[in-house]
Amino acid sequence: MQNKNIKPLKKINQRAWQRMLSGRKLDILSPSPFDIEIEDIALGLSRVTRWNGQTTGKYPYSVAQHSVLVEELFNIEYPDLNKKWNLAALLHDAPEYVIGDLITPFKYALNNSYRYVEDNLMKAIYLRFGLPALLPKQIETRIKKIDKALAWFEAIDLAGYQEKEASQIIKKPNLNFKHQVIIAISANDIEKKFLKRFQEIVLKMS
Repeated sequence: MQNKNIKPLKKINQRAWQRMLSGRKLDILSPSPFDIEIEDIALGLSRVTRWNGQTTGKYPYSVAQHSVLVEELFNIEYPDLNKKWNLAALLHDAPEYVIGDLITPFKYALNNSYRYVEDNLMKAIYLRFGLPALLPKQIETRIKKIDKALAWFEAIDLAGYQEKEASQIIKKPNLNFKHQVIIAISANDIEKKFLKRFQEIVLKMS
């Protein structure tokens, strides 16, 4: 999801290769959809933590688990949408499988280079799995709504925030689902769950 106000890097003459366990080599600065595999995304996201790892529980809370929950809530909130948008919701943080998850305040402290790299990765990932490089604005807005809502619940359930404190940084959500306390699960378990949900959505898109 590329912000039109973000300008590209002045020069991208260098390459920044990441070798995946699948054997793929992804140029992070100039990504090709052909070098992206869902297994690599699932593995990477299952081992990248949300909240810089500052969460409660036996296991770190991963971006993969966050992504699965965002898609789950998206499906509850918007059950009648084309299932390809569920796939977009599941993959909304997929670039973090190679660039990690920076907390929002730190992202703002960086220049536009970070956002440009992130947006290019997002476009390549969406194209790899049959989605438009740029999502329709309405879909993008709905995914962001769910993403922010889940962040509020994560703050309460996992990151040690009181409701009043969380509401000062994130608007308390009003969604059509019954809140259940989030408990982080192991990287191996969420990797499998992420891949299973991906396959379920793809089958419904066929």
